Order: sequence, then structure tokens, then C-alpha cells
Amino acid sequence: MDQLLETRKKVVEKGFQMLATCLTVGTWGNISCRVPEKDYIAITPTGMSYDMLVPEDIVVLDLKGNIISGPRQPSIEVPLHLAIYNSRQDVQAIVHTHSAYATAMAVARREIPGAIEDLVQIVGGNVRVNEYALPGTEQLGINTVKAMAGRNAVLLANHGMLGAGRDLEEAFRVCQVVEKSAQIALLAQLMGGVVELSQSDIDGMRKFYLESYGQR
Repeated sequence: MDQLLETRKKVVEKGFQMLATCLTVGTWGNISCRVPEKDYIAITPTGMSYDMLVPEDIVVLDLKGNIISGPRQPSIEVPLHLAIYNSRQDVQAIVHTHSAYATAMAVARREIPGAIEDLVQIVGGNVRVNEYALPGTEQLGINTVKAMAGRNAVLLANHGMLGAGRDLEEAFRVCQVVEKSAQIALLAQLMGGVVELSQSDIDGMRKFYLESYGQR
């Protein structure tokens, strides 16, 4: 199958899944993925319901933001996605959600501590909060890249969260783990506080996840 069509289909599928798992409501949030063997990304269109999307609605851009293919207008968060792709060659896909618990932490501007094993494995440590910038701006991208240094997730202050990965499946899984971890952190605070893992344990589990976890 054509790589462009296949990538668009995967983005559409993740949109359905994002709605089904309550990681967003309505038309908010956005999803993108690099197109294999091309310096292009495929990204969701602005203001369209995820459960109504078809592959042709997914907009294909180059890494400067020029539209290559698609009749729709892309997400307003193109500058955010491009800032990450252009600074992180390891990132192949991005999922930006407005899930309730992660967004609560983002509104409080409280990081999710590195206290949960699956979180530190897939994210690389704690989940930081970026410095606030208005949505759709280049400054949001700049602030997010800084807060994501060494991490695969970030809380967007007063906005939501963003997960990145080596493919769309991993990026989506990051968002699920971060949302669960935000809920756990909030509950732990009610029971006296969070006990964080040591940096050596975090580093060891991250290495295990990257090199040994799963089927090889």
C-alpha cells in the first residue's frame, strides 16, 4: 500500500481510539506522524470530529509547514509539532490530548513525579510542565521542546498533555500511561504524598524498556 495512504489511515485510527478512550472530547487535541522515507508529516485537520475523519482529511506537510497534500486546513498546532520533529529525530509520532487528570496537573502546573515504574520506562522520568504560551504559536513549540528534553511526554500548562514515540502506537501508549500516572499521583497525595524512584532506578528501567522490553 502507498506509504502516504497507510500513514493517513493510521492517524485516522488513532483519532477514533483517542475519542473511545476519553483522552479528549469534541475536536480538541491533535495527532501527527512522520511519513516513512519522506521529509513529511501527516497531521489531523483543524476543527473536525475524529469519528468523522477519513484518510483524505489528513493533511500532509513538509517540515517547514508547507501543505503537500490534502484539501483541509491542518491543526493550528502545526508549529508545535514541527518544533518537536525538527529538534528530535527520535520522535516519529506525536499525540496531543486533553485528558482530564493530566490536564488537571497542567492547570495546577505541577509535574507528574517519576514515581511509577511504567511511567519512567516509557517517558524517561518525570513529566515536566512547559512554560505557558498561547496555543498555535511558535513560542509554544519552543517552550515544549525545552520541557521535553530527555522525555517522551510533557504537560502543556493550562492546556493538556503531549506524548511522543518511535511510532504512533508508542506515542498513544505514552498518553495513556501519563493519564493513568496523573490520576495515581493525585490519589497518592491524598494518602500522604508521592515517594519518587531514585534516578539510578529510573535510568535502569528506561534502559530496560528501550533495549529489552517486549518481543524482539
